[in-house]
Amino acid sequence: MSAFIQIRDLAKSYTKGKVTITPLEGLTLDVEKGDFLALMGPSGSGKTTLLNLVAGIDTPTSGTLQIGDHDVAKLSRAQLAKWRSKHVGYIFQLYHLVPILSAFENVELPLLLSKMSKAERREKVNSALELVGLADRAHHRPTELSGGQEQRVAIARAIVHNPELLVADEPTGDLDRESADSILALLSSLADDHGKTIVMVTHDPKAAAAAKRTLHLEKGQLVTATAV
Repeated sequence: MSAFIQIRDLAKSYTKGKVTITPLEGLTLDVEKGDFLALMGPSGSGKTTLLNLVAGIDTPTSGTLQIGDHDVAKLSRAQLAKWRSKHVGYIFQLYHLVPILSAFENVELPLLLSKMSKAERREKVNSALELVGLADRAHHRPTELSGGQEQRVAIARAIVHNPELLVADEPTGDLDRESADSILALLSSLADDHGKTIVMVTHDPKAAAAAKRTLHLEKGQLVTATAV
């Protein structure tokens, strides 16, 4: 059985002035369904580039990127946007919640362009908030929540459309240790109990330790991969 994410000889280059910059070069990697992978490395190592390619936010210069049944590297920008909306949930360091909206309304946002009825949307939002432990905070605005609770709302928003893949960019970087540990436990549960495949960029060794595997990048190439 093939891996959920199959990356072969993947490269990404772009031109800045007269200089060609290659943040990712010749990377090959398999990620199984339900894996929780941490990406680590110094600034400029290519980890965020890799995260954006896996999320379909950017496209590779060369190589293959197969995610599930989709050859993501060959999709057009419009096709990528449609694919992302169905298959990917993105978790940011700074939450990106709309301050004037309640937790419920923030989580509902990704569903508003769908053909779901209001009742269907309500059911999905309530289920997502319950899963992240915030069913009792549905009508609170971000300013009425702690940082850890805001990140839980952001995670609920990322999973409300039931994506197979979650990509997380420093999801605990703005949190205290207790809140960070709580978020990492939630991510582990999403992988272990709900079959989500998670790819996370982090600088925090404690955050990486919560993942099932840690992949180290340096100068756009895989250095080591360690399993828990």
